[in-house]
Amino acid sequence: MLLLLLGMSFIVFASLYIAPGDPAQMVAGVAATEQDIEAVRISLGLDKPFLVQYGIYLKNLLTLDLGMSYTTRQPIIQEIAVRLPFTINLAVAAILIAIVIGIPLGILTALKRDTIVDNVLTTTSLFAISMPNFWLGTMLILLFSVKLGLLPSGGMTHFFWTATGFKQVILPAFALSTSTIASFMRIGRSAMLDVLQSDYIRTAKSKGLSQKVVIFIHALRNALIPLLTQLGTSFGGLLGGAIVTEQVFVVNGLGTYLINAINSRNYPVVQSTVLVIAAMFIIINLIVDIVYCLVDPRISLE
Repeated sequence: MLLLLLGMSFIVFASLYIAPGDPAQMVAGVAATEQDIEAVRISLGLDKPFLVQYGIYLKNLLTLDLGMSYTTRQPIIQEIAVRLPFTINLAVAAILIAIVIGIPLGILTALKRDTIVDNVLTTTSLFAISMPNFWLGTMLILLFSVKLGLLPSGGMTHFFWTATGFKQVILPAFALSTSTIASFMRIGRSAMLDVLQSDYIRTAKSKGLSQKVVIFIHALRNALIPLLTQLGTSFGGLLGGAIVTEQVFVVNGLGTYLINAINSRNYPVVQSTVLVIAAMFIIINLIVDIVYCLVDPRISLE
């Protein structure tokens, strides 16, 4: 995990180092002279060689010092702390929707294999995976906010488990989770089909166990490993996908923060935000690896 974070920090730092534009000129302002710009460059440490700048950046990271924003002159870690809960709120709501809808549909398509139900749902999943979430989000706003007036068109001030927060998050969370729902359904279908053909499932059926017990007690637990893998990768993808969705629904989260920083060439903010998202992605996948051992004891024995 540490090696991945180190590699990610280097890639982000190097890519922004060679990016066009002069941050010192942006900070100094359009009316600044060459002497003013050079003074700003020195004060920001931009006059130092690349490796020296990267070394200073890593040293600051060890103390959780993400630097100062070029535009607001405020500590970046404080600005991220204000916005991160909204992004996590959106991503968690989206992954819950994907789990609640996608896994049952995957089980259903496995049980109804090669029937019209299976064909319709599998075809629908292809459309869901291919559908851009920014387009779907716009259509949801047009229908439920503009035409029907049932839900707010944007903004987020409360968490999804509150009544107000649920109304605010349901549209962006559904738009964000559509492709994840389809992924859960397709992977759940494949995993369940493999498990349902196993000898121990036939043995359980021959003992006279009910279909619910066979599916939810015996089959589903053994099909959880690929679903858990999908859960880890999907949650990280939802954090990244929230960047676009937050723009559509005007959510003041990390996505909006990152886009504004890119537009203003606020490089420390871009570096820090990408690193935080990458760190969350890596930590979530580490947790998923640990959960494997709880779901399947054979993994811990190996």
